[in-house]
Amino acid sequence: MASEAGPQHLSRALSELIAARGYARVRGDSQLQDAWAQAAGTQVAGQTRAVAIRRGVLHVSVAHAPLLCELASFHREAILDALQVSNPELKIRDLKFKLDSHLRKQ
Repeated sequence: MASEAGPQHLSRALSELIAARGYARVRGDSQLQDAWAQAAGTQVAGQTRAVAIRRGVLHVSVAHAPLLCELASFHREAILDALQVSNPELKIRDLKFKLDSHLRKQ
């Protein structure tokens, strides 16, 4: 294999550094958490966590079953609409809630 010898463009070097260190992911996670908190509200956001967007579906961990049921049954559409309006660049088309007992505050 022949490797590219000589100087490298600064933009390419920075892109590789950002990818290698995971800086873009940290910023992305922070943006996702902020978007979720804004759409869901501070009370719900305190008991949930936006995990990831996969194929347009935002996966959200929820601290306890009653809240999960309430979100899925009564608030899903309103939160989804708020996310789509305020953060169209995230391209969220659906929400999926998952129980995560580690989020419970003791």
